[in-house]
Amino acid sequence: MANVIPDSFKTDLLKGTFNFDSSGGSTFKLALYTDISGLTTSTTAFTTSNEVSTSGTSYSSGGNTLTNNGVAVSSNIAFVDFADLTFSSVTLSAVGALIYKSGGSNEAVLVLDFGGTKTATNGDFVVQFPTASNSAAIIRLGNA
Repeated sequence: MANVIPDSFKTDLLKGTFNFDSSGGSTFKLALYTDISGLTTSTTAFTTSNEVSTSGTSYSSGGNTLTNNGVAVSSNIAFVDFADLTFSSVTLSAVGALIYKSGGSNEAVLVLDFGGTKTATNGDFVVQFPTASNSAAIIRLGNA
């Protein structure tokens, strides 16, 4: 599986559901999952199904809040990216994550596939985002 952009994100984006402005915009969170096979283009919102266990892991259901780097445009490509996210002092394994808009209906934004199981044992679990650029940012909109 690869990263997935849910269809609901595409339509909600055009309906104005999301504000990616770094100041005063929507709050986005990232939740970790042990299985992402159920997170598809049909995913509409955050779910606890297959989310990393909260029992004895120091992980909180719903994940952590992302720091939004804001919206930029370069060479006719608009892009959004987030700062790397650290889950501190956790013991967990995850194969992927869901970025979603926190609050309201917890609308899905993007499913991340880690390409295999990643583990932290009483340490930091870090999700590294690509460079915020028109060729690498996690979310890019441009000419087809």
